[in-house]
Amino acid sequence: MAKSLLEQLPEIVAKGKQEAERILESLEGRHRIALQTREWVLPAKDTAVQDWIRADGRRQALAGLSAVQSELIEPVQGDLGGAGVLPWHNRLIYGDNLLAMAALLAGDEQTPSLRGKIDLIYIDPPFDSKADYRTKVTLPGVELEQKPTVIEQFAYSDTWSDGTASYLAMITPRLILMRELLAETGSIYVHLDWHVGHYVKIVMDEVFGRQGFRNEVIYCYSGGGIPDREMPRKHDVIFWYSKGAEWKFNAQYRPYSEGTMQRGRTAVKGENATLREEGTPINDWWSDVKKITSPTDPEKLYYGTQKSEELLSRIIKMGSDYGDLVADFFGGSGTTAAVAEKLGRRWITSDLGKPACMVMRKRLIDQNARPFLYQAIGDYQVEAAKASLGRGFRVGDLSQIVLSLYGALPLPPEDNANRNLGKIVAGGGKTLVLADSPNKLTGAATLKKAVALRDSLMGGWDKVVVLGWNFEPSIGETIAAMNDARLDVLVIPPDLLDRLKKKGGLEKLRANGKDPVRFASLQYLTIKPVVRTLTPGPSPASGRGEEQLTVSLQNYVLLSPEAINLDEANRAKLQAVANKEPLALIEYWAVDPDYDGQVFRSVWQDYRGNTENDGDPLRVVTQALLTLPAKDGPRRVCVRAVDVFGFEAEATALIEVCS
Repeated sequence: MAKSLLEQLPEIVAKGKQEAERILESLEGRHRIALQTREWVLPAKDTAVQDWIRADGRRQALAGLSAVQSELIEPVQGDLGGAGVLPWHNRLIYGDNLLAMAALLAGDEQTPSLRGKIDLIYIDPPFDSKADYRTKVTLPGVELEQKPTVIEQFAYSDTWSDGTASYLAMITPRLILMRELLAETGSIYVHLDWHVGHYVKIVMDEVFGRQGFRNEVIYCYSGGGIPDREMPRKHDVIFWYSKGAEWKFNAQYRPYSEGTMQRGRTAVKGENATLREEGTPINDWWSDVKKITSPTDPEKLYYGTQKSEELLSRIIKMGSDYGDLVADFFGGSGTTAAVAEKLGRRWITSDLGKPACMVMRKRLIDQNARPFLYQAIGDYQVEAAKASLGRGFRVGDLSQIVLSLYGALPLPPEDNANRNLGKIVAGGGKTLVLADSPNKLTGAATLKKAVALRDSLMGGWDKVVVLGWNFEPSIGETIAAMNDARLDVLVIPPDLLDRLKKKGGLEKLRANGKDPVRFASLQYLTIKPVVRTLTPGPSPASGRGEEQLTVSLQNYVLLSPEAINLDEANRAKLQAVANKEPLALIEYWAVDPDYDGQVFRSVWQDYRGNTENDGDPLRVVTQALLTLPAKDGPRRVCVRAVDVFGFEAEATALIEVCS
């Protein structure tokens, strides 16, 4: 007889603890999950003002960018009561939050471990509603509907494959790591609804202890949707737990009702009957906090699970102090980070979805946030391989799987020491296939090595195909510069290991004709020649002259529509836009005028929806004009673009002298 969910709970919690313990033990080992800094964002969105960079605050922030790889000292806005500055940089993290939390717990040479350092955690995880959250992408003259990205899709299908039991198996180890990150006086608020709230509370009692339960907030709201056979469901629940016996709590108040004001006295027994100046303390049912329902709401970002700033403002004010560290590991539309920023708190947020991370990045730039880091999980595929193939997996084993799924036979061991080379012989031609390692970024060195092997190994080959997991941002430029028709570069599906695990092995995955494994082509960006000119007059900060950079987009090529989760009708619409107006596919682009080849320091950005520059919400401006302090010697200008589906591309140019 099958066990009920309540009977399964002890086993689910035990397995969750084992997974969390494995992660915590790995933090002491040689391989620790790392966060890769993809972008250091210095918000600036106004191209119309040519002297935007002359403001003292921006000049100081720009000068401080060089410190991002050491200790970044960044002032927190407002009065810290003499505390001065805080050594901190806010973080937006793309990737699995389990791995993100492991990286934060591990720390690195630049940032110490955050174990016991987070003052407040708010999460709004999926509600196990089986909802098919689709992303609407509006392009000029076209509206597309995209299903979750491949990684999102398989993460969510894992979460819900075995119903609520799978959901609880997902959330349990994450709650355990959140407890590790919380300060002793810290609190966690978990926002759920009727689907799984009661089960998650049992898990939280186990993780935080029943003595850690502080309250259950009932978040009431109104709106459309009146069923015929049941009562409308118009509330969520928010569970509040503290880590320790002492916790931060700042009472929040709302104005007295008109009737109470007329009476001039309170009805609360045991208290001074005179009215408080602050108002009446809020209780644990919140009917006065808005829910974003109207399409005309200025906050509305058309993100399916968006919560209001009013709700997060109440929670953050209640559970943290000015300058405290607030985290949200299911970031969604970024309300937690946006409100934390406005309230002078430090913040960390993360999400598994590229669309969510793009929404958050644009939202923070739009509100002129302080500089923040955009990071991604390092070695994501390595961690996924360990989960799928066991902790003792070897890169060569993974390469053999990739080659097999591509249809290549392995080369003999004497010519294939790393077990990453294969061959395809068909139609009178022969192709060499190289499966690159998930431990590294595929770039120029790998491509040159592949071409050399094509021309020399085993008497030579007609062409070579390079299969890569992760790529250097400038890979498109590298391919264009090599201009080799006998070289193909393809992307290994990012969900491959999840699919391998789910299907139960290589043979079953290979035999799945309904959902074949597809290796996609790369996208790339090109820019026009950058114009660098010296402008007259000394710089107020340096006493030297200034110079201007004019950076213009030229073309964007989306070569991987098959990797986007669209049906055939939407795919045809996308192809039509890509053919007619390729730059309309760009969601966001940024400029680093002094790229060091490692950390992209974004000092200027534009994005769709920013109408301050051109009044067009569906297109980015295609030219940036930067006024900078004059610099001796060359500048390496880098442009990074992200398209409407979250794919990134990069172009660089070395500008020797001013014209």
